[in-house]
Amino acid sequence: MELFTPTFKAYISVRLFLAIGWQIQALVVSWTVWEITRDPLMLGMVGLAEAVPAIGAALPLGYLVDKLEKRRVIKTALALMIISAICTGVLVQPQSIAYMGTEHSTTLLLAFIVVNGFARSLYSPAMFSTLSKTVTVDVLPKATAISSTAWQAAMVLGPLIGGLVYGQFGVLTAAVLTIVSMCVGGISSLWLPVIQPILSTTKGRLWDDVITGLQFIRSTHVLFAALALDMFAVLFGGAIALLPVFAKEILLVDASGLGVLRAAPSVGSVLTMVWLSFHPPVNKSGKKLLFAVTGFGIVTVGFALSTNFYISIVLLVLLGLLDGLSVVIRQTILQLFTPDEMRGRVAAVNTMFVSSSNEIGALESGVAAKLMGVVPSVIFGGVMTVLIVAGTAWKVPKLSKLELIGKD
Repeated sequence: MELFTPTFKAYISVRLFLAIGWQIQALVVSWTVWEITRDPLMLGMVGLAEAVPAIGAALPLGYLVDKLEKRRVIKTALALMIISAICTGVLVQPQSIAYMGTEHSTTLLLAFIVVNGFARSLYSPAMFSTLSKTVTVDVLPKATAISSTAWQAAMVLGPLIGGLVYGQFGVLTAAVLTIVSMCVGGISSLWLPVIQPILSTTKGRLWDDVITGLQFIRSTHVLFAALALDMFAVLFGGAIALLPVFAKEILLVDASGLGVLRAAPSVGSVLTMVWLSFHPPVNKSGKKLLFAVTGFGIVTVGFALSTNFYISIVLLVLLGLLDGLSVVIRQTILQLFTPDEMRGRVAAVNTMFVSSSNEIGALESGVAAKLMGVVPSVIFGGVMTVLIVAGTAWKVPKLSKLELIGKD
């Protein structure tokens, strides 16, 4: 069956351009926060600001997505993100910071990041529910890999473009580019398919419906184990939130160098996902997942010990290679194990897991760096990641035996 349908092309366009905008915005905000505060804990607070709405509102918003037409939800979320990007773009300007002061500027930045986190809690389950309706089930594993590739391509292009533009043309141009990229994604959403809700007609209490997604994942042991493994591994093993510190204080590079560092993991992920687009990891999927996360922890330790910019880039690329394999397997498990009528709620729980690992991981990195120092905190996280993989493999032996081939 056809893979590149018009609706799938629109889906990829939304995902690509919105993510590019996110990445430019993230680079600008993180660099600005470090420049004006010099506090690793504040970098962690940036992650917390986005995680709070993503985790706190994920379940009820997932329920809401299941009750509403998906394209309308996506367009609403995109509008909120564009508004947030405009306000954030104003706040990071030197004139704004000088006028309001460091404390007020940082507080307002965190407030609009909260808005962005709320919008992403709407966007993520709606987009998850949309993917399976843009292609037929026989090409869904390839579509999932291509979708992840588009995401990771944005993870490469966004930081590279953002760092270069910030370094060469200033923060104003970088902020404008963020808004333009998000607007292109918003326009592309007009060609997404209209997907009406498929919700059970059985009436029950709201909260019972909301937590159905959580109960489903908890009862599907392999799915729960895969999500939990990813969450705790990235929670402890992620060093991305501290890249501004590594860039400026350890590797001695500027905003352009930070852009290269932020892009490096995604270069590895793109290479992995391009390969997996043609060779989906359907054989020995569980073993490959465990291998990928173990390697992620080991390479994280290596990155923490590096003081050479180019060696650090290579190690971050390796991190991305391993993370890319993990992401594709996890997303394919989600798509294949989740029934249509529960996709929004299950995606909302997935958003909680992802936000917990990425944004709360950023907070953990900031707190650990404050208490232990930057390098020891990242080494600690890498070691914990390896231990978590060992514990998961022992506790859920079915995961290591998982085969996605032939799964309908």
